[in-house]
Amino acid sequence: MNNNILIGGAWPYANGSLHIGHIAGLLPGDILARYHRACSDSVFFVSGSDCHGTPVAIRAKKEGKTPQEISNFYHEEFKYCFDKLGFSYDLYTKTSDENHKKFVREFHRRLYQSHYVYEKETPQVFCEKCRTFLADRFVTGICPKCGKDTRGDQCDNCGTVLEPESLINPICAVCGRPITFKQSRHLYIATSCLEKELRALVDKSVGWRKNAVSFTNRYLDEGVRDRALTRDLEWGIDVPKDGYEDKTIYIWAENVLGYLSASKQVCEERKVNFDELWGPNSKHYYVHGKDNIPFHTIILPALLIANGGGFHLPDRIVSSEYLTLEGRKISTSQNYAIWVKDIVENYNPDSIRYFFIANGPEKKDADFSWREFVNSHNGELLGAYGNFVNRSLSFIIKYWDGIVPVGELDKDIADQIDELFIKTGILIEKGAFKDALSIIFDFVRKSNKYFDTKTPWITRTTNEKACKNTLFQCVQIIANLAVLLYPFLPFSSKKVCSWLDLQNNWKRQQVKCGYHIPEIQLLYERIDKAVIEQETEKVVKLLEK
Repeated sequence: MNNNILIGGAWPYANGSLHIGHIAGLLPGDILARYHRACSDSVFFVSGSDCHGTPVAIRAKKEGKTPQEISNFYHEEFKYCFDKLGFSYDLYTKTSDENHKKFVREFHRRLYQSHYVYEKETPQVFCEKCRTFLADRFVTGICPKCGKDTRGDQCDNCGTVLEPESLINPICAVCGRPITFKQSRHLYIATSCLEKELRALVDKSVGWRKNAVSFTNRYLDEGVRDRALTRDLEWGIDVPKDGYEDKTIYIWAENVLGYLSASKQVCEERKVNFDELWGPNSKHYYVHGKDNIPFHTIILPALLIANGGGFHLPDRIVSSEYLTLEGRKISTSQNYAIWVKDIVENYNPDSIRYFFIANGPEKKDADFSWREFVNSHNGELLGAYGNFVNRSLSFIIKYWDGIVPVGELDKDIADQIDELFIKTGILIEKGAFKDALSIIFDFVRKSNKYFDTKTPWITRTTNEKACKNTLFQCVQIIANLAVLLYPFLPFSSKKVCSWLDLQNNWKRQQVKCGYHIPEIQLLYERIDKAVIEQETEKVVKLLEK
């Protein structure tokens, strides 16, 4: 092949640490990237830290630091966490990077020339105590539709898209004081005029998750509202238009453009054509959580269409549902979360990756519990996969000095492996990662059963030829499992590939008779079940604070 594949992972706000919910939503991007690279596609896996806007500015004010200092700190923390978890970004950058800011300003200059952009003076939310204009999400109150507590941009309970002025009893989310409104002139994009194009996009979508389709249709049915492109904030990207020197580009109108700015930087480094990547013959995935759906199915396409540059519109929307923690909603404001920076220091990264694919919020909300995490590791990774690899290779090392014995690959096993590569690839491209991992582990369990049925510990002395043939089959199975699992479990697969001298190519693998297997280590260590009570107790204490 060698298709151009863009994979855009959502850009986390650089105003606080990542929690496990972020990882559950973003991990599919890395699986896609690793799979497409193994298929010899030209992959552009990009993301970065969202450094501008009110959330960062408010955090900086609270800590007596500059927004740049705050966002740089969390950017470095994010990079560390993603690296520890094996995220193979081609570029992980930040919106405060000069390359991004330059691209955004050029994009907006062209955008302002279109008939979709106009000026309007409107009341903007202002907090007298904080002495700042507020982003809609920093206004809280009662939802006029369902009567529940909500933010000023969207109700998490009923999903209604809101305006701060429509809330009942709106207050500043930072200080808790009632908000006021001040008149201010801003640039707006006439998103309402793009409804036809946006409906056509969602109607022809074949690679969008169901939640993305239903949410997008709901937003469109409720009436697409025009959105401000500029804000009265100091911390952000300067507006490239005379008369707007005291304003910045609204964060939503620049952060989603990071997919373009970052991929352009990768294109320049590789000396490939950016226009081809963003042309009609590429394939684009966008990976994010449920709350980011409208930004990728309405806002990003609206900006791309209005700009008039002929940019490729989203092909596949990989939008996860919500993740809860021990049955309760994760809350960063109440510190009720498991922080990624902590979990990556104490647990095998492949264990974390496995859990969030096998038990993650792919099609419906999912829950993280320490009991399930430990049982998942001990039962599946260690008990099934790790056990099969270790018992097979250790047997050969012990009785044949690590020399792969003579054998001929069984046709039925070869057919199963070939079918597995095809089926797994189709499922990954469809965004059905849980199903893809499930069929691989079904094969792992069959392989363990094969080993048990063939009883090599007996045939070693009663029928050596049969014993050697059994172990030859097992080596071939392990070699192929290593490649099939590489997108999901890169750390484990890298070890197995090094032991068997394999290339990570998405096709049936072969280890020849006579190959010498070096000394191996256990792929996984058992997690003591006492960890369940210890870690669960930490979570309970979070609720008591």
